[in-house]
Amino acid sequence: MTRAAPGLIVSAPASGAGKTTIMLGLLRCLSEDGVTVQPYKCGPDYIDPAFHRAACGRESFNLDSWAMRAGVLGTQLARGGDMALAEGSMGLFDGVLRAGESGTGASADISALTGWPVVVVLDVSGQAQTAAALARGMATLRPDVPVAGVILNRVASARHERYLRQGMDLAGLRVFGCLPRRGDLTIPERHLGLVQAVEHPDLETAISLYAAFLRDHLDLAALRQAAAGGGGAPQGTALPPPPGQRIALAQDAAFSFTYAHLLDGWREQGAEILPFSPLADMPPPMSADVCWLPSGYPELHAGRIAAAGRFLSGLRRFAEHHPVHGECGGHAVLGEALIDRTGASHRMAGLLGLVTSHERRRMSLGYRLATLDAPIPGHPAGARLRGHEFHYSTTLAQPDAPLARVVDADGAALEGTGSFRGRVSGTPFHLIAGAS
Repeated sequence: MTRAAPGLIVSAPASGAGKTTIMLGLLRCLSEDGVTVQPYKCGPDYIDPAFHRAACGRESFNLDSWAMRAGVLGTQLARGGDMALAEGSMGLFDGVLRAGESGTGASADISALTGWPVVVVLDVSGQAQTAAALARGMATLRPDVPVAGVILNRVASARHERYLRQGMDLAGLRVFGCLPRRGDLTIPERHLGLVQAVEHPDLETAISLYAAFLRDHLDLAALRQAAAGGGGAPQGTALPPPPGQRIALAQDAAFSFTYAHLLDGWREQGAEILPFSPLADMPPPMSADVCWLPSGYPELHAGRIAAAGRFLSGLRRFAEHHPVHGECGGHAVLGEALIDRTGASHRMAGLLGLVTSHERRRMSLGYRLATLDAPIPGHPAGARLRGHEFHYSTTLAQPDAPLARVVDADGAALEGTGSFRGRVSGTPFHLIAGAS
């Protein structure tokens, strides 16, 4: 068994309760107080972990019970630190109906696995004592998920706080603090959630404000004392294999969705990552033996990508001799054209026949289990991959051979199979882990 640090999970009944700002403030407060805190994000998410890293200076890793086997979770949990702090996704018990590798993807699964108690963030706008009924239900729904207490967010007044505390006393729930309404403590959002950390206009100032706000209103010592669990975690196992020995990896504002655990696993298995920036008109280095285009927001930069002649011509030359793979937005850039939200069509690499439209917006969201009909870098034909899909776009053309047979978390077959042409391949979903 590997060892996991004692920790807490910051969760809520639903999205929008204020988990992320509270998570960032707590990470900064703990770091300032000399605690080596290891951040995590429950479920599939690229954006929040980058904010976590900015808040505490340590890489944040994802914990996903649907996609990750127990051994892979064990590898994630053995990251060290004095204390772990994990941010939940959606509501505490929200997951899919059919279990995957280690659970349904709910944040509650991670609490049950690690023993980390849950701190429930409640948006108490428009309610008083009734908030305690919701919190009490969350504390008793699953006996294997310990709830340490609550943080009451968006409290309107001292009178409102008295009513709320009375309800929590009746429910037998600890209140770690009450946060008054503050309209200025928000993070800008766009269609896939928060803006990226690198795009925030003044992230350092914002995180400092969050931390100062929490110091004024939360019992930070009590929160530290509530951290528990950890201990023996599942024996760690190797993460998915690297796609090559020397990996040309697109990295900039248009290609930023890479999971820290995958990059870490590639390096641990001896691969060298060679980053390059398509937005800076950099071609993939020809010394690499594979090129990987992750997703991000290429639709916001489609004009610049189309005008990046050195990048596009270099990518085409690279594909003549080496494999190239793209995920989601990276897949779209490998295609013939990308149509932005205004309806303007931008010529892409043309290595695949794919035409993607963001003018015709259709949300694709959920876990994906893919069985490869053709190999991709790092995975042979027949391999089963677990990932997730989240984008607002429509495929107008896909004339190439399908790459995989893909089902959702309920086992229903999907049209988004990915595509391949010679050495070039792409998927509409993001890889999280291999499947057993």
